[in-house]
Amino acid sequence: MNDSLACCQEKYRSGEKKPNLSQLQKQFITQSKNTEDREWLSEVSAIPLQQSLNDLNQAYQNFFRSTKGERKGKPVKPPKFMH
Repeated sequence: MNDSLACCQEKYRSGEKKPNLSQLQKQFITQSKNTEDREWLSEVSAIPLQQSLNDLNQAYQNFFRSTKGERKGKPVKPPKFMH
């Protein structure tokens, strides 16, 4: 979800710690279902939504491990927005 990536990027720019997975799920799945623009999320399975946040979390882990030299292979770029 691009909204969760934007949130993580904003936290990083302001010097705050990246939200953990459960915080992202609460904000971008649970709370989003209660907004008028995203109430349709209540009609679909939460599994793909959860998986997208899992994927974002893994992408950040890979990126940070890469920047610290803890990950083998070529350097990993930070997560980017999906179109």
